[in-house]
Amino acid sequence: MRTLLEEIVRGQAGWVELRYHRRRQNDFSVQKGRVDVANAQTIGGVGVRVLEDGSFGFASSVEADRASIQKAVERARANAREVSKLQSKKVGVLPIVEFAKGDFVLDGYEELESKPLDEKLQAVIDMEKETVGKAGDIHTVMSSYREIFEEKAVVTSDGASASQKLVRPELRLNAFAEKDGDHNVGSNSLGVTGGWNCLFDHPTAQGIIEKTAKQAIDLLGAPHIPGGQATVILEPSLVGLLAHEAIGHTVEADFVLSGSVAAGKIGKRVGSDLVTLCDSGHSEYAGNAGGEMPFDDEGIPVQNTVVIENGILKSYLHNRESAAEFGVAPTGNGRAWLYKDEPLIRMRNTYLRPGTTPLEEMIASTREGYLIVGAGSGQADATGEFMFGSSYAVEIKNGKLGRKLREATISGVAFDVLQTVDAVSTEFRWDLGSGYCGKWQPAKVDAGGPYVRCRLTLGGRQ
Repeated sequence: MRTLLEEIVRGQAGWVELRYHRRRQNDFSVQKGRVDVANAQTIGGVGVRVLEDGSFGFASSVEADRASIQKAVERARANAREVSKLQSKKVGVLPIVEFAKGDFVLDGYEELESKPLDEKLQAVIDMEKETVGKAGDIHTVMSSYREIFEEKAVVTSDGASASQKLVRPELRLNAFAEKDGDHNVGSNSLGVTGGWNCLFDHPTAQGIIEKTAKQAIDLLGAPHIPGGQATVILEPSLVGLLAHEAIGHTVEADFVLSGSVAAGKIGKRVGSDLVTLCDSGHSEYAGNAGGEMPFDDEGIPVQNTVVIENGILKSYLHNRESAAEFGVAPTGNGRAWLYKDEPLIRMRNTYLRPGTTPLEEMIASTREGYLIVGAGSGQADATGEFMFGSSYAVEIKNGKLGRKLREATISGVAFDVLQTVDAVSTEFRWDLGSGYCGKWQPAKVDAGGPYVRCRLTLGGRQ
């Protein structure tokens, strides 16, 4: 396919980008001993972008043959000319960069492709059955598995020519418990870029059945956390959620241009000296992060972008267009969900760098506070203000862990919270690989980091 795209591009005038994409997805879900979901889906085609009269034009074709792609190119040119009539601010010259070239197959693709589907389904069935049997108070368990095989090729008229194959499997387990009218759910999920073995080697997969069942049972009858300002230790999933939702989106260059809280803050302090935040297309510190890729959907090799270094804001996240406007190099953050979507500025794997304090020492030096565990749902906005749920909290008194508390929410303004960080652990974990980022179109991402001690507002009950 890459050869065909190269041949078509060579015959075109001006700037042209061709992106072939084929996605295969399998889903299994088991509940109460029955298979509720067993779906397979394949979708593919070619997306075309051109730059003409100072404007981008986009079109796509579900057919990947020469004639269909050439027709899509002409539709994209016509669209660009129409957009140009209405667009007062024209797109300038795109920055010249070192483009991706060659063919890339990421870890686990061939292994997972060769594993029989019935073995994968049986593993999900066994997981549901074993979790139900862990305790009589567990009345329902839902286990599910998804795998997404991606094949892409990106060719541009100014030098990109590369293909990639990767796979992203995900696993979810939920246990519902009830006792004396009190209800609770234990929940764990994980996702990686890699094969079956990579998935089950992930730290969250270790003892996932026991952890999920215990979480469901232990919080039955547990007290609620009191609200108010508190010292907390956030575990890696919550650190990742904060890094992605409350900080990462504010530094995406298109949001910066729209007036996010990060606008105009390059070179300014936004966190304590202990805070270094990055976004990378690679798997830093631990393997098989869920947003790993060799190049983005503009054909730019991915890199590790240091967004905040020792508390100072250093960089935004860019595609080629925003990089040209800011006069910097693109960071490899141009991503599209499907062939029929235009690339947007999106995160990949967003994280805080680990520090020098072991978690055990961090807990021991905390006189009073809470260990907050498990990323839940929530929201953040362009001001950096956020509110997130968590699975539960563990009380810390005089350096020792105590009772578990339920229904803890955390809130604050991200850059203010980062200023209060006074300890960052040596431990590191990717922990949001089963999630999907939404920004007009989905994107597979990951986020994580070390344990972090800071101050923020807890929501609970008095």
